[in-house]
Amino acid sequence: MAPVDICPHVLDPSGSIRHTEDEEQEQLAEGFDYQELLHNSTFCLVPRGRRLGSFRFLESLQAACIPVLLSNGWELPFSDVIQWNQAVIEGDERLLLQVPSTVRAVPNKRVLELRQRTQMLWDAYFSSVDKIVLTTLEIIKDRVFTHLSRNKYMWNSLPGGLLVLPEYSTHLAHFPFYYLGLGVSPGHEFTAVIHAVSPLVSQSQPIMKLLQVVSKSKYCSQIIILWNSEKPPPPRSKWPPMPVPLIVTDGRRKTTSRFLPHVAIETEAVLSLDEDTVLLTSEVNFAFLVWRSFPDRIVGYPPRSHFWDPLKHAWGYTSKWTNEYSIVLTGAAFYHRYYNYLFSHYLPQSLRTLVDQTSNCEDILMNFLVSAATHLPPIKVAQRKQYKEVPPPQGTKSATWANPEHFAQRQECVNTFASWFGYMPLVHSQLRLDPVLFKDQVSVLRKKYKDLERA
Repeated sequence: MAPVDICPHVLDPSGSIRHTEDEEQEQLAEGFDYQELLHNSTFCLVPRGRRLGSFRFLESLQAACIPVLLSNGWELPFSDVIQWNQAVIEGDERLLLQVPSTVRAVPNKRVLELRQRTQMLWDAYFSSVDKIVLTTLEIIKDRVFTHLSRNKYMWNSLPGGLLVLPEYSTHLAHFPFYYLGLGVSPGHEFTAVIHAVSPLVSQSQPIMKLLQVVSKSKYCSQIIILWNSEKPPPPRSKWPPMPVPLIVTDGRRKTTSRFLPHVAIETEAVLSLDEDTVLLTSEVNFAFLVWRSFPDRIVGYPPRSHFWDPLKHAWGYTSKWTNEYSIVLTGAAFYHRYYNYLFSHYLPQSLRTLVDQTSNCEDILMNFLVSAATHLPPIKVAQRKQYKEVPPPQGTKSATWANPEHFAQRQECVNTFASWFGYMPLVHSQLRLDPVLFKDQVSVLRKKYKDLERA
């Protein structure tokens, strides 16, 4: 087995850990950096300090360095819900000479599992004072309301207990994060939710064609039109006949209403659409099948990206088509319905109010939320042409993207959201999923999604 790196923590004669400033001065004189040593170590000794505990414990978790506890009788934080044996090694402070042989006996696979768990626990519960306080309150709530409590699997698996709201459900199979571990798959149908802001003045409006395209999908269970126009919705007779149920519901003229956990949504999959989205039925079908393989992600078509601007010392937002992306706009995307509940009950009211006041950025906020929960990027799927909005017909409300302030607002939103999360959760990706035989030089008769290749 390869040599084991151990980060020793220096003790003063009284047995307490020396102050950071003293250590830094010693490290400077000895020619090494404490933080660098910490991050490059596999195991970190965590002896008792002035009390049973030690701040070295959290330092080790943050650095993905496996804590080796040398403090007999120490009750670790949140131990009634966190399974610490999956993240730390407990030693005996009376048998210090056995520590090297103990850590050398840990197999490499176990080392990887321990380090991964330290990062999961740090990110989920200890990375900020707010998370520590919230974790404490949620554990207390679970004790009081035992019928709505999280089990230990939820607390010890990604994304962590704070992002698994028991008010939504206490069953693992109802959350998108656990499908793979449980060996189950999401349902075979989806609900389409179309965000409508323009009054219906013509049967040739894009939304009418979109209804026909989506309703033809064999996977479509129902269509919900979220009516956010200033004028009242037209009667059912004005809408085209369709093979699936059509529900028109009042969106209360709030942009965030598109992500409300509507009781009418009975399927796990939600297809979020803008009224002017241009898609084919085959594109809808393919994207849905891709989503069923990645039910914890946002899967869709129009991509965007973020970047760090070193001159402005701020995050930037771009709609340019490049070789990578970190956002998939929810104007044409699939996601799990649980994210609607998380959007409405986990995010603070201040962020949702910002979205409603600007009538902008709700898609960016949803991407932030999903990436924060999964630590994964969204997935872009192939389409026959670039995503575009059809110019609105005469007499209808112009699209919000045509407003010159629209892009500037989105730049500000990215920084506001990153500030609340405490970091940038968006993850870049260079992956695009295409159908097999897509663009291959074979007969179109052999291709299942041949319509995707037509201009």
